[in-house]
Amino acid sequence: MPHSLQPPRFFVLLSRVTTGVLLINLGTPRSPSTGDVRRYLREFLSDPRVIDLRAPLRFALVNAVIAPFRAPRSAAAYRKIWDEKTGSPLLAHGRALREALARELGPGFAVELGMRYGEPALAGALDRLCAAAVARIVVLPLFPQYASSSLGSALARLYELAAARTNVPGLVVRGEFYDAPGFVAAAAEIARPRLSAFHPDHVLFSYHGLPERHVRASDPSGGHCLVSASCCDAIGPANAHCYRAQCAGTTRALAGALGLAEGAFSLSFQSRLGRTPWIRPWTDVRLPELARAGAKRLAVLCPSFAADCLETLEEIGMRGREQWRAAGGEALELVPCVNAHPAFVRFLAGRVR
Repeated sequence: MPHSLQPPRFFVLLSRVTTGVLLINLGTPRSPSTGDVRRYLREFLSDPRVIDLRAPLRFALVNAVIAPFRAPRSAAAYRKIWDEKTGSPLLAHGRALREALARELGPGFAVELGMRYGEPALAGALDRLCAAAVARIVVLPLFPQYASSSLGSALARLYELAAARTNVPGLVVRGEFYDAPGFVAAAAEIARPRLSAFHPDHVLFSYHGLPERHVRASDPSGGHCLVSASCCDAIGPANAHCYRAQCAGTTRALAGALGLAEGAFSLSFQSRLGRTPWIRPWTDVRLPELARAGAKRLAVLCPSFAADCLETLEEIGMRGREQWRAAGGEALELVPCVNAHPAFVRFLAGRVR
C-alpha cells in the first residue's frame, strides 16, 4: 500500500483491542454421562467455600458419599435438559451472551467466558485475554447476589490465577447486581408479558439455597443475620454481604417493577443439600402450602440465576411442576432467566463502559 494511503498510526492504535471482558459463571459438566457429572461434582464440592468443613472430612464426604451416590441422579436430570447440538443450557446461554455482548461493545473489546468449575475453564479465558495484550480486564461475574460459595469463590480463584502470572493486566471487578436498575428492568421485561398472558394466582421468587452457617458467617456483627424475622427487610452494614438479604432485595425490586400487590408474591429457596440447616422458606415446602391456600396458577421466577440451567429447567420446570400438580395446582409457568436477552446485554455493556 502506498504510504499516502496507509491509515494514520493513531487510527491503528485505536483499532486495537484495549479492554478485555471476562464473564464468569458457575459451570457445567462436559456431558450428562455419570462419569463426567461425577468429575464435575467432585471439583465443585471440593471447594472449601462450598463445603466449609476441614479438608479430610470434606474429602471423605465428597468422594465417598456425595459424588458416588448423587452423580447417577444428577446425570439423569442433566439428560432431561441436554441438547444434542448445543449441549448444556448453561453453556449455550453463556456463549450466546458472550457473542451478544461482544457485538454490543464493538471494536476495542475482547470478551471471554470462563467457568469456575468445568469448561471453558477460568484459567483458559484469562490466558486468552492476556494473550490479546489487553490493558485491563473488566470482570463480570454472573451471580446477581453475593455468596462466598459462588461469587466469592469465583473471585478467589481469579485472583489466584492472576497472582501466578508474571504480567497481570489491571482487573476491574463488577460485583453483585441484585437490585441494579438495569438487571431488574431486564428481568421484568422478560416476566411482564409472561405474567400478563398466564394470569397467575401467585408469583414465587425461588432462589438457590444456602446453609444457614454461610449466612451467619457473612454478618460481621455476629448478631443480625437470621436473628429476627425482619432481619432481611433492609440492607445495612451487618447484612451488606448477606445472600438472603440480597435475595429479599431482588424480590422487592422485581415485585415493584412488575406491580405485584402485597400478598400476591413470596420468596423461597431451592436446591438444598445434606442435613445441615439451610435458609428458609424452602421451595419444595412452599409449593404445597400455596396449593393448600387456594392458588391454582403459579408463576415462578428464579432471579439468583443469570442463565437457565439444571436448577431452573429441571428442578423447577419439571420436578417442581409435577409437585405443584400433585399438590392440587393446575398450572406452573417457569419464567426464563435473563440469559442473553438484549436488555441484559445492554445492562452488562453499561457496566463495562
